[in-house]
Amino acid sequence: MKAAADILISGGTIVDGTGAPGRPGNVSIHDERLRLVAPGEDGPTASRRIDATGMVVAPGFIDLHSHSGLMILHEPRHEPKVRQGVTTEVIGVDGNSYAPFSSNDDLLAFVHLNAGLDGRPPIAFDWDTVASYLTRFDRQVSVNIAVLVGNSALRIAAVGWDDRPAEPRALARQRALLREAMEQGAFGLSSGLDYPPGSYATTDELAQLARQAASQGGFYHSHVRYTLGDRYLDPFREAIEIGRRGEAPAHITHFYHRLTFPGGPEPMLQLVDDARAEGLDVTFDAYPYEWASTRLLILTPMWVQAGGPLRTKERLADTSVRDRVRKELKARGQLFAGAGGLRDVRLGAFTRPDNLRWEARTFGELLDEVGGDPVDVLCDLLLDEDLGVSEVTPGPHTDGIRRFLRHPIGMVGTDSTFLGAKPSPRTYGSYPRILGQFVREEALLSLEEAIRRMTSAPADRLGLRERGRLADGLAADIVVFDPARVRANATYEEPRQFPTGIEWVIVNGSIVVEQGRHTGALPGRSLRHGRD
Repeated sequence: MKAAADILISGGTIVDGTGAPGRPGNVSIHDERLRLVAPGEDGPTASRRIDATGMVVAPGFIDLHSHSGLMILHEPRHEPKVRQGVTTEVIGVDGNSYAPFSSNDDLLAFVHLNAGLDGRPPIAFDWDTVASYLTRFDRQVSVNIAVLVGNSALRIAAVGWDDRPAEPRALARQRALLREAMEQGAFGLSSGLDYPPGSYATTDELAQLARQAASQGGFYHSHVRYTLGDRYLDPFREAIEIGRRGEAPAHITHFYHRLTFPGGPEPMLQLVDDARAEGLDVTFDAYPYEWASTRLLILTPMWVQAGGPLRTKERLADTSVRDRVRKELKARGQLFAGAGGLRDVRLGAFTRPDNLRWEARTFGELLDEVGGDPVDVLCDLLLDEDLGVSEVTPGPHTDGIRRFLRHPIGMVGTDSTFLGAKPSPRTYGSYPRILGQFVREEALLSLEEAIRRMTSAPADRLGLRERGRLADGLAADIVVFDPARVRANATYEEPRQFPTGIEWVIVNGSIVVEQGRHTGALPGRSLRHGRD
């Protein structure tokens, strides 16, 4: 007699995440594990049955880039992500991880510096190591969490907050911290080479850290140094070179083409193809929206941000510093430029009552109303809000999005941020937009191939052995959606809109989304590299 299942999903089309054609079948779940049941086979009795007739049953989606490392602890239901089918996401991205930190003062200072990107929620910052940080997520959030170690955290511990070289002893300290973090479950090293102090690292320093990660089965995950060289191909060349020198898998995150780049997307993709032809393990992810988002502080030169948040605020208040910033921004053509310039930056995450009227409005609108010099207004705003302002700006070009999504090794990372009234729509709509617009409406790629990019491909990149596929005995992370109805409703104008057609989401065998609504369940786990 067959043991009773906890859940039986019947009548759907199974798209198993491998890229194989969809096929009819049923899925049973027992003790957080799944088993495929062929049509006509007597399935087990079940405590709960889900009728998936007319729907697709797929592995839960794996997001390779999320800025939820703090905000999910404050809002553990994590509805913007789980309601679009995400069951696992990678945090600690862009070099900005919140562990390891042996000094709580340094942790709080880093949260302060980065508040416009990752938030400053009212939570207890009561961890120091990756191990203690991971315990904050187990069975306390809606999705599974995989952690990368940001090189900013390593640099703060071993070098400090300033722009200076990592001497041999400091580099050895960084490698030791990274080794310990990976032994505790981290999946690799991340860099964000627009974000101090991690951005002060040299190519050689990053290569040696990448070598450490690779020696333990991890990989290098890079937000590239966009200011490098020609500001077009050279940033990506450096990421590939770091992988080459470090003998490490190199993953370029939020890979995209801007209209402001001096060339098209094809040479960017050719760099990746050439590296892979050389035998290097190079991959990338992309997000499917035209709107980027980060902290407003990124508009200031990196030297302004040296020394941590208190030194940064001292410089922002200094008139001579403002004069220097003004000259640099003018030289870069950013003061009054169109797409991507200061006027088009949409502002968010205000806290002071006097500033709330600027929520979700552009910097250009603010300038038109209050007048004054743009640099003075920018610096005053950052000081007024204690550095915590977020921004949304024009980002990838739509044609480039299509080319990157169609590339055989392209994966998906939402680069989701959770601050302000109107964050980038990618936070709420990335996976449904791919399934609805790019798969169903445009036939850019097949449904099976799109799901592979969202499931088994990122699982393989991370080294996850029990997720990303539907196969007997694997972890029961599952999304059930209607392929005829699935679509994103998030737009630039109204980004906080949940999608249509994502009907059921199951995480570790527990139903988190039921007929499009969150159940309140928090079954997410901290995944540990080499153990999951």
